[in-house]
Amino acid sequence: MRLFVAVEIPEQAREALRHGLGTLRRDLPAARWVRPEGIHVTLKFLGEQPEGMASRLDDVVAPALAGLRPVRVALGGGGFFPHERRPRVAWVGGQAAGLESWASTIEEAAASIGVPREGRPFSLHLTLARLERPWGERAVQDYLVRVGKWSFQPFEAREAVLFSSELRPTGAEYTALRRWSVAE
Repeated sequence: MRLFVAVEIPEQAREALRHGLGTLRRDLPAARWVRPEGIHVTLKFLGEQPEGMASRLDDVVAPALAGLRPVRVALGGGGFFPHERRPRVAWVGGQAAGLESWASTIEEAAASIGVPREGRPFSLHLTLARLERPWGERAVQDYLVRVGKWSFQPFEAREAVLFSSELRPTGAEYTALRRWSVAE
């Protein structure tokens, strides 16, 4: 199973993304745009794992997260990976003091049962598109200006969700396998 741990975003943020993605798709160069229903904040990508991994993660992640607090998430702004001069992934960013703790706690718990550590530091982002060919400077700037004007209501993250990801011709399909709450 292909697994990852993420924070789900509320429906009102998803609706704002749905609306914004419609105009971006129409006006910007070709890209593989994500479906709004699949957008989330990834905390840890676990990759291909054996069938029993969800239960093993329950044993280590649930108690580790139970000691953490809810986090206020404020989405806004945008950018590109690896950077604007060579854009490959377009994203919406945000701020969430404490969410990095969630990610590192999950990283440590997963590593304790043999899941390889992530090579890059946690970066709060919502992937919107994967660019098959880098966009020109004008399209990059247009994207940044448009996404920078989007408005999202802040929300409180209270749980991390273990998802399985099944790759299909129509895009990835996600299924929630476990939900782990933080302390209140």
